Parts: sequence; structure tokens; C-alpha cells
Amino acid sequence: MNEAYRYISTRGGIEPIGFCDATMMGLAPDGGLLLPVAIPDVRGCLDEWRTLPYPELAIHVMSRFVGDDIPVDVLRELVTRSYATFAHPDVVPVRDVGPVHILELFHGPTLAFKDVALQFLGNLFEYILGQTGETLTIVGATSGDTGSAAICGVRGKPNIEIFIMHPHGRVSPIQERQMTTVLDDNVHNIAIEGTFDDGQRVLKEIFGDLDFKAQYRLGAVNSVNWTRVLAQVVYYFYGTFRVQERTGASRVQVCVPTGNFGDIFAGYIALRMGAPISRLVLATNSNDILARFFNTGRYEQATVCPTLSPSMDIQIASNFERYLYYRTSCDPARVRQLMTEFRESGGMAVGGEEHDIVAGTGDDAATLDTIARYYRTHDYLLDPHTAVGVSVGERFLSESEPTMCLATAHPAKFKNAIADAVGEDIATHQAIDGLAGLPTRCTVLPATTEVVRAFIRDTLT
Repeated sequence: MNEAYRYISTRGGIEPIGFCDATMMGLAPDGGLLLPVAIPDVRGCLDEWRTLPYPELAIHVMSRFVGDDIPVDVLRELVTRSYATFAHPDVVPVRDVGPVHILELFHGPTLAFKDVALQFLGNLFEYILGQTGETLTIVGATSGDTGSAAICGVRGKPNIEIFIMHPHGRVSPIQERQMTTVLDDNVHNIAIEGTFDDGQRVLKEIFGDLDFKAQYRLGAVNSVNWTRVLAQVVYYFYGTFRVQERTGASRVQVCVPTGNFGDIFAGYIALRMGAPISRLVLATNSNDILARFFNTGRYEQATVCPTLSPSMDIQIASNFERYLYYRTSCDPARVRQLMTEFRESGGMAVGGEEHDIVAGTGDDAATLDTIARYYRTHDYLLDPHTAVGVSVGERFLSESEPTMCLATAHPAKFKNAIADAVGEDIATHQAIDGLAGLPTRCTVLPATTEVVRAFIRDTLT
């Protein structure tokens, strides 16, 4: 069997499993994250792939990791149905804006890049459960956009219950309403009294309770789920192909605003596969644990501070462990050692060098300035997260290699920040406007594993 079709844990505690099992497992029983045994080299396919429409490209990229677990005709149906929900015919169009190229990832039903993966993952879950006759309880934690995209992906689907935790009062009002106005019987919103990192900790501890995980058939929609990452790999190929067409460049550098390291890790996989990417530019807000790591080699937790880009208000990036696996030359024993060191001390020092990722930080002042400048100069509205990316990306502009910046959300999701930046309330979208006045449902709970686990148990029994 092709090694890209088999999956192992970053901590080395499981035997290789297939793609569908990896999708349903989410987090490995040893606490690690799943990765393919090998990453395929697709450089010989680029000329063929660059002319494909987005859904067809997705089939070609994903099939390199799916193997025989899903027949090609089924994969095509899942992909086609997933991206038929997007409002733009290109799914993820590229716009040329001033000195950068913007890859717009927000044309899905919840207006955030998470839709690209979670529309597919929801349909994939439904297919796998239809084959096995089993049920699935999804438990997730969100800093803003994952929750609404996950809920949208599985709402009303048979044999699936979904529990989403968000930090109470720490997501934008619109992000909160996108989640809590969904009243389907299988949707359960939890507002935890803490930060996103607290929710992520609760999530990992619940998945670490292997008896509970098995009893309630727990599955993950956070980017700890490998299929989330895989679906996002596709748009790095699609976006860089479009920029190459317009510029004639042999390679493109890609700037990614990130907090949990999932989106940029998908770019890292694409780069290792052979996508025409020269380097990745990692952009954080003031919660800069990732930028500090790539600039100092030390990964050290700090206090989460609220910003205008709340989806990036994270100090423990769950996908960093996947990168750590490659940084340590695929040594699970070293990964276990480093993760234990981080858990016990709040920091770790990682050796080696990384030439494919550079990093910078954009604080709230830079965010507001960038939004205002791009609206005034280029008549283009950036949401606060994308503005963080653009503000950092501008520092790494290259004459020979064009820069593509990922636009991760529609500005209407953060209309207060936009109004602060440009002095006008102009960030609107009919899907957002329609949320006003709708009834909501949500349960506020303390950020403790025991209480959240009991809530899940009581809801399901």
C-alpha cells in the first residue's frame, strides 16, 4: 500500500491505519496527531493540475492521500456537493490588490476559510457513517470560525451530534450568532468561561478519556482532524497556479494569518508535495507564540490577550505538534519528550533550522492601519485577520517572487473593527444581516473537563 494512504501518530503509539479510520479517529489514542506515513511528490503533475477547475483539482490532490478507502466516483460526488455551496464559481478566487494577490477563502456558507474543509468533512462523515451504520458525536472547540463552519457542515445530518465550545464573550457577536442561531436538534453550543486555549485543553482531555471516547463514538472537526488539513492543502495549489498565470513567476511566497497553525501547516504540506511555493510567511497577532518560535527557536506560552482578530487569540497551537514531528526528523520519541516538557514548564526549545517559514507579528494598530490603507488606496476591504497577514506580508515582499495573502474571513463578520478602521459602517453581507433577531440557544459552562463531559453525557442519554 502507498505510504501516503496510511496514517500514524506523531507520538508513535498506534499501528498505521487507513484514511477513513484516520478521519473518524480525529485525535490518536496516545494523544498525538495523525499524519500520513509519507508525503507524495507531485511535481510531475503540476502542468496537468494547473488548468483544472477547483473541484477537479481537489479530487486529484485528495486522492493522493485517500487510496482505496473511497471510490473515485464517490470522492467526486462528495467534493462536487461540498463546493456547490460556495457563492463564487471559482470557489476560492484570487484578486490582485496593490502589492499582493489575495486568495479569497470566504465564499462558503459561513463566510470563513473553515468552510473549505468543513463542508467536505461533514459530507465525508455522513458517507462513512452510511457505510458502517454507526453514530458519531463530534466535540470541538472554536476561537470563532470553526464552530459555525462545523455546525453548518453537519446540522441536521442523521447519526451525528455536535458539541461546540467557544470562549464566552471572546468571539465576535456575529461569530456567536452564526453558531447559536442554529437550532437543529443535533447541534449543541457551549460557551465556556475561559479562553480558547481552555476549550482546547478540555477537548484534548475529553479525547484522552478513551473509555468515554469509545462509548460515545467521539470524533473531531478541529484541525486536529487530518482531513481538515488535507482539504485546505488544495487551495495552496490552486492559488499559486493563478498567481503564476498572472505574473509568470516560477514560485510564489504565501502569507498566512494563523493562530492554531492548522492553515499554514496545510501550506507546509503543499510545499513539501511540490507546490510552486518559495516560502511561507507566518503572521500572528499580539498572541505571538508562533512568530516568537520561528524567530527564536523557543516555543513558550504566554497569557492570551484579546485583539481585533479573535480567531487568532491563541497561545497553544494544536497543530504545532504536527510540524514538530517533521522538525525533529520524524522522531516520535523526541516529540513525546518535547510535548511533555511543554506541558510541565510551558515552554520548549527546539533545535534545527527552518528555511521554508519566516514569521512576523501584526498588532491591533497595524491591523487598523492596514484595513484603512487598503480601503482608501485599493478600494478593498480586509477583515482583521487578513489584515494581520497583509501587514506582515508587506514586510517580506520580493521583486522576483510575488506574494499571495490568504483572506480568511469576509469583513462583514467583523463589522465593528472595520468601522473603527475606516470610520464607516460598510462591512455588510446578506447572510450576516439575516441573523438579526433570530432566536438563539447556548449553555454557559465552566471550563472544566468534568463539567463539559457530564453535559455531553447527560445530553446524549
